[in-house]
Amino acid sequence: MGLLLLVLVFAAACRGGVEALPVQAGDLEEQPVVVLDVGHGGNDPGKVGVDGSLEKDVNLEIAMRVKTYLEQSDIKVVMTREEDKGLYSEKDSRKKMADMKRRCELIEEVGPELVVSIHQNSYHEEYVSGGQVFYYKDSAKGKALAEILQKRFDYVLGENNRRLAKANGNYYLLLHVKCPIVIVECGFLSNRREAALLQQGEYQDRLAWTIHMGIIEYLNKR
Repeated sequence: MGLLLLVLVFAAACRGGVEALPVQAGDLEEQPVVVLDVGHGGNDPGKVGVDGSLEKDVNLEIAMRVKTYLEQSDIKVVMTREEDKGLYSEKDSRKKMADMKRRCELIEEVGPELVVSIHQNSYHEEYVSGGQVFYYKDSAKGKALAEILQKRFDYVLGENNRRLAKANGNYYLLLHVKCPIVIVECGFLSNRREAALLQQGEYQDRLAWTIHMGIIEYLNKR
């Protein structure tokens, strides 16, 4: 009962009022498996923020919080990494490609219901901000998942959430992963205000809760 009360209080804080929660994943017939792909790592920092923050670190902080929430909802979570380490070996001459291939292999081995890849964005103009979710252009399930997650950014960004889920046919993971997969760009490290927020534990937690709730909503609509 204590956990349920905490969930309701957090939901109210994020939404500005109490909202009925969707059926929890534990009520489904089988325990679903979700892969959280944590972008970059090791010698690949990803985007570098205007304040010097590294995407790989922010990705991991948010993903670990998503993992905690999903496991509390009786979902089995597999992470592509849980430390600052790339999925390549030192002997690999093309470490980035080796890393991407290994991520795809791991996902195929697990055979999850879905994959959420956590990233941060960047742009050459600092005013640009907000979260955006990408899906493979020919995947109806990926689109459905992306639209749910994109809508749930309302709870974090409010009226500033004006972006839409976006189709893509070029990103490596979207092209090579067969199950529903989305890339969640949580914010822009090139925007000074957003970069600062993305390093705050409370804001990371709000993002993680939002992503977790979107995953639950999608799974319950299967």
